[in-house]
Amino acid sequence: MSAAARIANHVRLGAFPIAYGLSGVLIGGTLNRVMIAELRLPATLVALLFALPLLVSPLRLWLGYRSDGFPILGRRREPYLLLGALLIGAGVAAIANWTVRTAATPATFVPGAVLAFLLYGVGRNLAHNTYQALLAEKFTGTVRARAVTLYEVVTLLGSVIGAGALGRALEHYDPARLVAVANVVGLVVVALAVLAVPGQEARAGGATHAETARGKPFGEVVRDYVFADPQVRRLFVVVICAFIGTLAQDVLLEPYGALVLGLSVGATTRLTMFWGLGVLAAMLLSGLWLLRVLGALRLMRIGLGVSIAVFSAVAAVGLAGAPEAFRWLVLVMGFGTGLAGAGLLGSVVEFTTPVRAGLLMGVWGVANMLGHAAGSLLGGVVVDTMRLATGSALAAYSALFAFEVAMLALALGLTLRLQPAATRASGEAAAPAAS
Repeated sequence: MSAAARIANHVRLGAFPIAYGLSGVLIGGTLNRVMIAELRLPATLVALLFALPLLVSPLRLWLGYRSDGFPILGRRREPYLLLGALLIGAGVAAIANWTVRTAATPATFVPGAVLAFLLYGVGRNLAHNTYQALLAEKFTGTVRARAVTLYEVVTLLGSVIGAGALGRALEHYDPARLVAVANVVGLVVVALAVLAVPGQEARAGGATHAETARGKPFGEVVRDYVFADPQVRRLFVVVICAFIGTLAQDVLLEPYGALVLGLSVGATTRLTMFWGLGVLAAMLLSGLWLLRVLGALRLMRIGLGVSIAVFSAVAAVGLAGAPEAFRWLVLVMGFGTGLAGAGLLGSVVEFTTPVRAGLLMGVWGVANMLGHAAGSLLGGVVVDTMRLATGSALAAYSALFAFEVAMLALALGLTLRLQPAATRASGEAAAPAAS
């Protein structure tokens, strides 16, 4: 393949993360707000529905195992990725249609909404897991970590573009328009996947790897290559601790700015922009340069160290009452999160093998989801508990930042004992060559 054709293929491959980001914005942003604000559904019910894609994330292990060992039409990744995109598109359309038509009658709405969110959740987990496995196999050497990071940047750009487009299309809530937009988004997700996926998977070695992967039943594979492997268990804990440490304050930064530093609504709203710019800049810089120079594990450690320093500084800013410094610290916070995230993604890719890429990506995906969920939950628990005990917002949020520092320090310590080449899956991949 010529250099121009390879570049065109790489650009085409970026169509899927754009679709993935777009669907996430519609479901996690627009529909979330419509259900609570316009349709007056109980916030607890909405939260439970939106938790379903997280709750089904352990299914990634089995889906990855199927993708590893059971090709469809000779391909291990492309058909599963297209199927996942189809389920995402159908789920997006089903959630919007069912919500608009039945939200006024909870007895009818709830069972249908559960099924629609499950459809969307299975599709999202299947597609994302398979896409990451495809990237891990398509690229080799140090390029793998950089490629996964840069395509994650494309996902973020898809979210930004989607938020702007959906904001213009749904400036004012109209049920019929919401349904029409959701149907279009569902079709766009499928169309972009069809554009991105065909011809991306290399056939060389695929049949041999699939035969090896299905040589053991699912339960035995999970036992031997996940639960019994100290390296995999260690990285699983690192992922969870890193996500808790960087995201426990995710929905609490704006209240902190208001209650402790006296910032206005507009000023606290802009904090998300500062944080996002920091994340985007760090991941882009990492994908283009830092991962090549530093390596994934070293970059992750630097990102964790920056995050530890910045969370300590944020607590100090509250004590000093310095709101101007706070927004710049939020920018650095996002930068540290982006560095740690890029290093984490790169490290995860280094742990995958040609035989078990789907399964192992599933392990990291589950850790990601659990870290997100635990971070949001524990952050709220720490703040509410400390505020109830002390009556002080400053003490409550300072305790939160101290908790995050502890989680990040634990993750940093564990990274010193990570050795991708020492996993059992690496030994399995090396065995045929040794013979």
